[in-house]
Amino acid sequence: MHKESGGNVLAVFSGIVLQVMVPMLLIVGLGAGFHRFFRLDLNTLSKLNMYVLLPAVAFINVYDSELNGKVLAAILGFLLLQNGGLMVLSRIMAKLFKLERSMAAVFQNTVVLNNSGNFGIPVSQLVFHQHPLGATIQIIVTIFQNFLTNTYGVYQFVSGNGKSGKWAAEIWKNPVLHALLFGVVCRWLHVPIPSFLWTPLRRVADAFLAIALFTLGAQIAYARFNALPPLVYASVFGRLVLSPLLAASLIFLLGIDGVTAQALLIASSYPCSRNTALYALEYDCHPDYAAQAVLVSTLLSAITVTGVVYAARLLFPIAG
Repeated sequence: MHKESGGNVLAVFSGIVLQVMVPMLLIVGLGAGFHRFFRLDLNTLSKLNMYVLLPAVAFINVYDSELNGKVLAAILGFLLLQNGGLMVLSRIMAKLFKLERSMAAVFQNTVVLNNSGNFGIPVSQLVFHQHPLGATIQIIVTIFQNFLTNTYGVYQFVSGNGKSGKWAAEIWKNPVLHALLFGVVCRWLHVPIPSFLWTPLRRVADAFLAIALFTLGAQIAYARFNALPPLVYASVFGRLVLSPLLAASLIFLLGIDGVTAQALLIASSYPCSRNTALYALEYDCHPDYAAQAVLVSTLLSAITVTGVVYAARLLFPIAG
């Protein structure tokens, strides 16, 4: 039994490293190299991500998802409690660290928002290949994170720039939010998307991961990782350690078990959202720090996420 558990842990670890981490880091490295040689226009890359690629991904994620009402309600209840708790805890930490307004905004986003899509979905498919419900739950978490990023996350960046009075207008101007809402409407009304629209939409969405990671690489091309600011480690601790601890506590309190409990705990452990770095660049709100937090948390998550997967299987065994 111990041998099998050890084999499972090694399989999960090698799967995360080879199927998720290595491909991501190769593209990040390519972006960093290109920016050093060719001095890319980061503003253009930011606009491409924000106004073309992200909206396509957001719409497709919502439109393609299979949502069961009862399971969805239970999961959303947990997500509201968990993310609300992270918002409060990260705000308290920002106060304790005496961070100025804009830095506090970015710090809170690095703790609350996670890479549930391009990191979480491959990991969930790897871990729950025998239990499709686990992968479905990860899709729901991803959609929730999309809404959270484009409401709470944008509000944080806008308020960090001293424009809190205009936060509603800034959020409403966000094309990603429009895409999410349009996707929900089309999904609920069962509106068919003709192939001449769906094909280019899907191709644009497929380009998102590569270009977003390429942009992240360009952002950190000149970053010094031998002298990281202490706040980066605080962000990494909040995202990779504090978040799953809070999630585990809530799962026990709410009496959730089995595949649902495992999926929610694992979904809470993913690294800082890549979109945090993209939005920090778009709103010119400490983009270097945001990019460092994303990259460091992504590197360390190969170890921490594997640990959480192992803990989830021990704490919430699946019957039968």
